Amino acid sequence: MKKQRPYLDRVHTWGRISSLTTLCVMLMFPAAICLYLNVWPSFHDVFSGLIKIIPLFWTTAVIEVVSYTPVLGAGGTYLSFVTGNITNLKLPCGLNAMESANVKANSEEGEVVSTIAIATSAITTTLILAVGVLLFSPVLPHITAEGSLFAPAFQQVVPALFGALGAGYFIKHWRISILPIVVMVVVLVFSGGIPTGTLVPIGVVVSLLGAFGMFKLGWVGSKKTDAAAE
Repeated sequence: MKKQRPYLDRVHTWGRISSLTTLCVMLMFPAAICLYLNVWPSFHDVFSGLIKIIPLFWTTAVIEVVSYTPVLGAGGTYLSFVTGNITNLKLPCGLNAMESANVKANSEEGEVVSTIAIATSAITTTLILAVGVLLFSPVLPHITAEGSLFAPAFQQVVPALFGALGAGYFIKHWRISILPIVVMVVVLVFSGGIPTGTLVPIGVVVSLLGAFGMFKLGWVGSKKTDAAAE
């Protein structure tokens, strides 16, 4: 009987296949347009366009992989980067699912729970978007217009989502959350237009360094300090 391959090996195999397949499908669309219209951009035009976005988007892509993979796990990372909308949807779903299941992000259980949650999120999002496009497309322009009573609510969807998700973690680990919150507020005050892909890694580094420093000082991590915090 053939020995079954380890779970993570199969995840990486199918993850690479799905990622390459998705990349090919995305590139086929502009290629099909070029073939149909018989219009091909010159190398100079392509390179001049890429050189403007490579420093930002390629750097952000590398940073997001390094930042999100330890939290989402291998399966969740492949699914998230193929389906997109990581920061606004996939990351909160994975974190909330692991929190509800009381498992750690870097454990085998967390890997499975995160993958299931993100896969369910992708399927649900696709179904909801399909239904929403069919049912709400006639009225959506009216309720999202500037003069609509509902317009302010649509502008606060993402802050409300992350506020509700972060509040539980802040309350549970309030000591180690003080420094990252203060640093993020200061950064946003002086540079409010900083991209999310840059802001998230800054928060991750500050959180890790702050937690490590507080642990070395004995402010967190010991039974005495944990009991006092509770």
